[in-house]
Amino acid sequence: MISTENVSLSFGGRKLFDEVNIKFNHGNCYGLIGANGAGKSTFIKILSGEIEPQTGTVSMGPGERLSILKQDHFAYNDFPVLQTVMMGNQELYRVMKEKDEIYAKEDFSDEDGIRASELEAEFAEMNGWEAESDAGILLAGLGIGTEYHDKMMKDLTGSEKVKVLLAQALFGQPDVLLLDEPTNHLDIKAIRWLEDFLMDFKNTVIVVSHDRHFLNKVCTHIADLDFGKIQVYAGNYDFWKTSSELAQRLRSDENKKVEQKAAELKAFIQRFSANASKSKQATSRQKQLEKLNLNDLPISSRKYPFVHFKPHREAGKELLRVDGLSKTIDGVKILDNVRFSLNKGEKVVFLSDNSLAVTTLFNILAGEIEPDSGTYEWGVTTSLAYFPSDNKRYFDTKDNLVDWLRQYSDDKDESFVRGFLGKMLFSGEEAKKSANVLSGGEKVRCMLAKMMLSGANVLMLDGPTDHLDLESITAVNDGLIRFEGTVLFTTHDHEFIQTVANRVITLKGDVAYDKLTTYDEYLQESVY
Repeated sequence: MISTENVSLSFGGRKLFDEVNIKFNHGNCYGLIGANGAGKSTFIKILSGEIEPQTGTVSMGPGERLSILKQDHFAYNDFPVLQTVMMGNQELYRVMKEKDEIYAKEDFSDEDGIRASELEAEFAEMNGWEAESDAGILLAGLGIGTEYHDKMMKDLTGSEKVKVLLAQALFGQPDVLLLDEPTNHLDIKAIRWLEDFLMDFKNTVIVVSHDRHFLNKVCTHIADLDFGKIQVYAGNYDFWKTSSELAQRLRSDENKKVEQKAAELKAFIQRFSANASKSKQATSRQKQLEKLNLNDLPISSRKYPFVHFKPHREAGKELLRVDGLSKTIDGVKILDNVRFSLNKGEKVVFLSDNSLAVTTLFNILAGEIEPDSGTYEWGVTTSLAYFPSDNKRYFDTKDNLVDWLRQYSDDKDESFVRGFLGKMLFSGEEAKKSANVLSGGEKVRCMLAKMMLSGANVLMLDGPTDHLDLESITAVNDGLIRFEGTVLFTTHDHEFIQTVANRVITLKGDVAYDKLTTYDEYLQESVY
């Protein structure tokens, strides 16, 4: 259990939290949600003690242990993998280190023997004899085999480090587990394993995630950060979304009724206040009007962009033919004789254990790199818009966003360009931002506006959900569902894939799986 009492925090004059009082109870999994910039990660840091609130306190049950997913991927570079995981339980790790240091002494004294005996008792009480095997089980579940156990952290790839740090957070059954974006950089197998782990976890979990399926799968409650407050709702993300939208609509309808009643009373007063025979009624209506309290709806921090892709022309039936594409990068064969063809209207998700395989394929199909061998041919009526995983080169300019987007628009009128920026939540002075100072999420929204202006009948998207908040992910998701053209994409967002894709292709060098199917049906076949 962990709770806050009157926690407040402001940054730069902006109040993130205003006297937050909340209790996260034992046995529940809380999904902490809120718009980008609302303060989710900051609140996690307050709970962990990394940041001190300006007012209020954070408290836990006596003797309880808190564990948090570390975000610094270089902090453990000089430690081996298995040891890094066991460092998740700091007290156990301290006992292990002190015990090893005593046994390593050449002049082992009677006092050392007594201390070693005490440490052995503590070690056994904390299930220390199972520590290495428990750490190995966690690593195996996340796809890190025994051959990695003695490797140094600095020798791992970024995604491998993420998995080790996640195993560290999960290690030793902490009483309170704090996870900020735990599914980032995880492959589909690891995400599924983590879902199962958290569903079986008996203690308190607080998780920040932009993956709607993940929140629906693991959460028993939703903690909604909005208006500077945190409100807890029982149920998963879908239940929260449905109930909160209904509550907002009911409150809006109630306000409309109050406004209508007020308008009627004002009209009566204005009409009859000068009429002697009606003056008493007018005075009565005036008193009624004064008693009416219009309960203004608070302004939510959530904003939904409007994503709509409309092709300028229809594509032909045979859209793309790929024949024997191969590509080697840094001595490693990434693509090996890849063959497939696409037809109009197909929406294909590409999956791979190696994300570089899909990125390489998309870069070849976009004409950005050449294959070592093989060919590909787009249909003559095909027009392609590409969303690359690395979009930095598009924003290496000091142009403001109006001028940046204008270069991709046939209509150069500023009001027209501003209209598209407004759809992507860049209104007013926001549209005058320099392109080279944008955040990751802002760059994604700009790239989506560029794609919307293209009028392409084929969209190819490499990780479109990265850096976006839940509202923006939902908007892109809905936009691709409505899109009448063809889509090639990759993402780790389960709901996004399930609701958009009608075909699944997996790459393991070559094409290992290719079928017209839904994502859930594909997972049931357990071929990945």
